Amino acid sequence: MADYITIAPVPGTWVVRAGGAVLAETIGALELKEGDYPPVIYFPRDDIAMAFLEKTDKTTVCPHKGTASYYAIHAKSGIIEEAGWSYEDPKPEVEAIREYLAFYPNKVTVEQL
Repeated sequence: MADYITIAPVPGTWVVRAGGAVLAETIGALELKEGDYPPVIYFPRDDIAMAFLEKTDKTTVCPHKGTASYYAIHAKSGIIEEAGWSYEDPKPEVEAIREYLAFYPNKVTVEQL
Protein backbone atom coordinates (compact mmCIF):
# COMPACT_ATOMS: atom_id res chain seq x y z
CA MET A 1 0.00 0.00 0.00
CA ALA A 2 2.79 2.47 0.78
CA ASP A 3 3.84 2.42 -2.86
CA TYR A 4 0.28 2.68 -4.19
CA ILE A 5 -1.11 5.53 -2.02
CA THR A 6 0.85 8.41 -0.54
CA ILE A 7 -0.56 11.25 1.55
CA ALA A 8 1.40 14.42 2.30
CA PRO A 9 0.73 18.00 3.36
CA VAL A 10 0.82 20.50 0.50
CA PRO A 11 2.18 24.00 0.99
CA GLY A 12 0.25 27.19 0.48
CA THR A 13 -3.37 28.23 0.72
CA TRP A 14 -5.97 26.12 -1.08
CA VAL A 15 -9.58 27.06 -1.82
CA VAL A 16 -12.78 25.47 -3.09
CA ARG A 17 -15.17 27.72 -5.02
CA ALA A 18 -18.69 26.74 -6.06
CA GLY A 19 -21.56 28.80 -7.40
CA GLY A 20 -19.58 32.02 -7.02
CA ALA A 21 -18.73 31.46 -3.34
CA VAL A 22 -15.68 30.26 -1.44
CA LEU A 23 -16.70 27.09 0.40
CA ALA A 24 -13.31 26.21 1.83
CA GLU A 25 -9.98 27.85 2.44
CA THR A 26 -7.10 26.14 4.20
CA ILE A 27 -3.38 26.05 4.80
CA GLY A 28 -3.80 22.46 6.03
CA ALA A 29 -4.55 20.64 2.77
CA LEU A 30 -3.35 17.11 2.09
CA GLU A 31 -2.45 15.67 -1.29
CA LEU A 32 -3.34 12.03 -1.89
CA LYS A 33 -1.62 10.24 -4.76
CA GLU A 34 -3.04 6.88 -5.75
CA GLY A 35 -1.41 4.79 -8.45
CA ASP A 36 -1.70 6.43 -11.87
CA TYR A 37 -4.66 8.66 -10.90
CA PRO A 38 -4.23 12.45 -10.78
CA PRO A 39 -3.42 13.76 -7.27
CA VAL A 40 -6.41 14.75 -5.13
CA ILE A 41 -6.44 17.63 -2.63
CA TYR A 42 -8.23 16.92 0.65
CA PHE A 43 -9.55 19.77 2.84
CA PRO A 44 -9.96 19.63 6.63
CA ARG A 45 -13.63 19.74 7.66
CA ASP A 46 -12.86 22.58 10.06
CA ASP A 47 -11.92 24.76 7.08
CA ILE A 48 -15.05 23.98 5.02
CA ALA A 49 -18.39 25.79 5.25
CA MET A 50 -20.16 22.52 6.07
CA ALA A 51 -23.53 24.33 6.41
CA PHE A 52 -23.64 24.41 2.59
CA LEU A 53 -22.97 20.67 2.22
CA GLU A 54 -25.47 17.88 2.63
CA LYS A 55 -24.54 14.23 2.91
CA THR A 56 -26.24 12.13 0.23
CA ASP A 57 -27.26 8.48 0.31
CA LYS A 58 -24.52 7.51 -2.16
CA THR A 59 -21.54 5.48 -0.99
CA THR A 60 -18.80 3.63 -2.83
CA VAL A 61 -16.14 1.23 -1.62
CA CYS A 62 -12.45 1.54 -2.43
CA PRO A 63 -10.36 -1.53 -1.59
CA HIS A 64 -7.50 0.74 -0.46
CA LYS A 65 -9.29 3.55 1.39
CA GLY A 66 -12.63 2.16 2.59
CA THR A 67 -16.19 3.42 2.14
CA ALA A 68 -16.66 6.92 0.71
CA SER A 69 -19.65 9.09 1.58
CA TYR A 70 -20.75 11.79 -0.87
CA TYR A 71 -21.91 15.37 -0.40
CA ALA A 72 -24.07 17.76 -2.39
CA ILE A 73 -23.36 21.49 -2.25
CA HIS A 74 -26.22 23.94 -1.79
CA ALA A 75 -24.95 26.93 -3.77
CA LYS A 76 -26.75 30.14 -4.66
CA SER A 77 -26.98 28.89 -8.24
CA GLY A 78 -28.56 25.59 -7.17
CA ILE A 79 -27.63 22.17 -5.85
CA ILE A 80 -24.40 20.61 -7.09
CA GLU A 81 -25.02 16.90 -6.67
CA GLU A 82 -22.27 14.65 -5.30
CA ALA A 83 -19.64 17.37 -5.56
CA GLY A 84 -17.41 16.03 -2.81
CA TRP A 85 -16.61 12.92 -0.83
CA SER A 86 -15.13 11.81 2.45
CA TYR A 87 -13.78 8.63 4.00
CA GLU A 88 -15.32 8.98 7.44
CA ASP A 89 -13.97 5.64 8.66
CA PRO A 90 -10.91 5.12 6.45
CA LYS A 91 -8.69 2.07 6.46
CA PRO A 92 -5.75 2.40 8.89
CA GLU A 93 -3.24 2.94 6.07
CA VAL A 94 -5.00 6.18 5.06
CA GLU A 95 -6.09 7.37 8.52
CA ALA A 96 -4.65 10.82 7.70
CA ILE A 97 -7.69 11.65 5.53
CA ARG A 98 -10.23 11.10 8.33
CA GLU A 99 -12.13 14.38 8.89
CA TYR A 100 -11.13 15.60 5.40
CA LEU A 101 -13.18 16.06 2.22
CA ALA A 102 -12.17 16.12 -1.42
CA PHE A 103 -14.06 17.69 -4.30
CA TYR A 104 -14.56 16.89 -7.98
CA PRO A 105 -12.72 19.52 -10.06
CA ASN A 106 -15.33 19.19 -12.82
CA LYS A 107 -18.05 20.30 -10.35
CA VAL A 108 -16.23 22.97 -8.33
CA THR A 109 -12.99 24.92 -8.59
CA VAL A 110 -10.12 23.65 -6.47
CA GLU A 111 -7.07 25.90 -6.61
CA GLN A 112 -3.96 26.98 -4.82
CA LEU A 113 -3.70 30.73 -4.18
